[in-house]
Amino acid sequence: MTSHPREGWSQRGARRRPLRSAGDVDGIAGAGTGSFGSRNAALGTRSSGMSRRDFMRMAAGGAALAGVGGLLGGCQRPGDADITIPLPRKNNPVRWPVFDDNEPIKSGLAPETGATLQIYNWVAYINQACIDGFCKKYKCKAQVTTFNTMSEAIAKIQTGELAFDVFFPTIDVLGPLVEGKLLRPLNHSYIPNIHQAWPDFLNPFYDLGWQYTVPYTIYTTGISWRKDLVDEDPYTMANPWAMPWNAKYRGKVAILDDYREAICLGLMKQGIFDLNTTDVHQINSSYNQLLELTDLVDVLIDNNDYTEIPSGQTWIHHAWSGDMAAAWEYMPSGVPVDVIGYWFPVDGRGPVANDAISVLKSGSNPVLAHLFLDYMLDLQNALTNIGFNGYMQPIEGVTAETLIDLKYLPKSLTSTVVLPSNFRTGVEELQLPNAANDAWELAWQQFGGGL
Repeated sequence: MTSHPREGWSQRGARRRPLRSAGDVDGIAGAGTGSFGSRNAALGTRSSGMSRRDFMRMAAGGAALAGVGGLLGGCQRPGDADITIPLPRKNNPVRWPVFDDNEPIKSGLAPETGATLQIYNWVAYINQACIDGFCKKYKCKAQVTTFNTMSEAIAKIQTGELAFDVFFPTIDVLGPLVEGKLLRPLNHSYIPNIHQAWPDFLNPFYDLGWQYTVPYTIYTTGISWRKDLVDEDPYTMANPWAMPWNAKYRGKVAILDDYREAICLGLMKQGIFDLNTTDVHQINSSYNQLLELTDLVDVLIDNNDYTEIPSGQTWIHHAWSGDMAAAWEYMPSGVPVDVIGYWFPVDGRGPVANDAISVLKSGSNPVLAHLFLDYMLDLQNALTNIGFNGYMQPIEGVTAETLIDLKYLPKSLTSTVVLPSNFRTGVEELQLPNAANDAWELAWQQFGGGL
């Protein structure tokens, strides 16, 4: 690896403290226990901006906080788009429609000549060497335009401001993208390398028949810690999700700056693993757990897990596997990498997710776009990409042994490796009904809105 994806992000690096401590909860919700039902809190004070995944699982356009007062009455409001757009789940797989006025391109077409492939991607989320290799192979040029949030990306696509060919969506926004006819259905004859993907991704529940997407990166969410500074070992704890709730590490504990991940942590600490819950009481209970956390440890909020654990600035950090896979590059001189730990449940019952790649209908180079998807599914190209951003891809041959042999990963951090079985035993944070998503976001804004 030569860099890490977060280094190129804008609006990064701020460490935030929650808006209120547990002792101040009456100011948010009125007397008694904490509740996020009131809109009296200052929701607009977040100075660090939305994180790379702040809108990761939201429908196009984001969730409107207006009308949140009606949340206690139910999880859907009249006119919500997701009343008619299905919510994919493992027990409710979805095959998206292909429309007569938006059909796949014909087979056997030659790649566009003299073309510049327009790629729309997260900031620093692909190895430039992969783009250069593709352009050399197909004698074309490529231009990469980046975004920092999914809401920003979708808004720009909807305006038609730029005609992008390739887009890197999160799986939660497929419904609005498909129904809006913004994605071009795939012609599989141009993407033979899909058969290098893990079998689970040949017919994913969120896009049966992979009609609109192919898989990109995969990751888990767990707990990272400095083994030489923390007495506890999550692998021996009865409830490792409770590890951050320890007063003796006050000032040295951080959680991810992400509304879904943080609230999920509060849920799992209580043994609740419905990470797509629409139960306002459960969301509220997680909110109260987070208030307790800040009261105990003065918790910090940021996405700098990959630098702060190596440096010792933070001793316990709620973390993403792909970040911690790259953490060894940030070790101070003389500090061995094996002092870094990353825990994800041995039984696989924890948060797991993947991003995707798609072809946009607006693009003028649909053949090259298909071929680019195929290129990124090749094992060697996938390994080249992992060597840059640390996030694995679900390609046959991407294993712990391979990553260690290539010196992309130290043996002591093999717990960051995502396994095919994780997508069968793990829990995915998926698109929520709009009203429920409002509840999640409002809870997070009222907890994490301050500095």
